[in-house]
Amino acid sequence: MSTDIVEALILDLLEWLHARERTYSQTMDAWRTSCPRLTVWEDANDRGLIRVDHEIVGVSEQGLALLQRRRAKWRGSPRGNRSV
Repeated sequence: MSTDIVEALILDLLEWLHARERTYSQTMDAWRTSCPRLTVWEDANDRGLIRVDHEIVGVSEQGLALLQRRRAKWRGSPRGNRSV
């Protein structure tokens, strides 16, 4: 699986968690995969982008920083500035 695809899915996971905290069970139901090449949860966890506190999963400080950088980059691109 392409690194770009996994990176995009990690950002999707962080956005999903940032919208509201989820239980571990909800997160696993939505994001667990049996594909050994698609390691979104594992990569995000290994990189410290998510946090798990007593069954509640949320975005860590590192994850929030990554989201902010990506959002700023998106806003600065011609695609991100298009009006819909």
